[in-house]
Amino acid sequence: MKPVKRKVIISCAVTGRMHTPSMSENLPCSPEQITQQSIDAARAGASILHLHARNPSDGSPTSDPAIFDLVLPRLAEGTDAIIVTPASPGPVSGPPDLRSIQMGSTNHTFSKAARGISDWNFAWEKPYLEASEDGVLRNSFRDMKSALAGSAARPGCWLFECHDLGHLYNLAQLVGEGLVNAPLFIEFSLGIAGGLNSDPENLFLMRSTADRLFGRQNYEFSVMAAGRHQISLVTMAAIMGGHARVGLGDSLYLGKGLLATSNAAQVLKIRRILEDLSLEIATPDETRAILQIEGPAASAYKEAGSNG
Repeated sequence: MKPVKRKVIISCAVTGRMHTPSMSENLPCSPEQITQQSIDAARAGASILHLHARNPSDGSPTSDPAIFDLVLPRLAEGTDAIIVTPASPGPVSGPPDLRSIQMGSTNHTFSKAARGISDWNFAWEKPYLEASEDGVLRNSFRDMKSALAGSAARPGCWLFECHDLGHLYNLAQLVGEGLVNAPLFIEFSLGIAGGLNSDPENLFLMRSTADRLFGRQNYEFSVMAAGRHQISLVTMAAIMGGHARVGLGDSLYLGKGLLATSNAAQVLKIRRILEDLSLEIATPDETRAILQIEGPAASAYKEAGSNG
């Protein structure tokens, strides 16, 4: 039998929480902008959309489920891409295709992003960035177990974010306790101050450790690389048998000194690179098959939108 040709999943982090409006006028902040840029990214080739929410008034990050619900029903009408939302809090209109969960606590600072900016669009931006030096993304074992047990996401539909080797071992402990089952979808998140940086050696280290802990056949992996190493590192991930994540939530640039005009522009760039390397890009349906996701959650959002 001829072997099935492997396909690469492109994910897009549409807005994230690290960047602020003064850094780029192209960063989507309003529900309308987030919705449109998400749909455009999907049309460009992204089959997974990582969503965060922002206050419509000033673009500041928010965890308000009601803001998610301004986006998700409209998004479900415009694309069949897989939707990823944070584990907690989440949207109230229906379960997503995937929920992302961080596999441990991490010091998480992005204060360097404030350098070189003297004119701020909003008063919250500079203090928000500076305050991140004291920021810790807490996720204890009790936190993780509670999220896994209490989420509305369908069983098994998880994206496990790992910022360092310890997070892989935390995930292995949850697997050992029977709280998480293979196949796993793991994201190696590199380049965030407080976790492993974006050295290629760290990508090899994460993959070899995951191979040892879970068995290569029991997981799929994607790579997120924050900042200027985004394109080079996710290309390497695809060559190594993984998947690629881009998006303005991770990097605002398309190339050195060149701001990306949209999320779709980054998706088109990584798609061209991967296709030039003779790698095929997975469609949303193919992505669901690869990750063993049982059907789209879009119908729930569409129904919620029609009822709202």
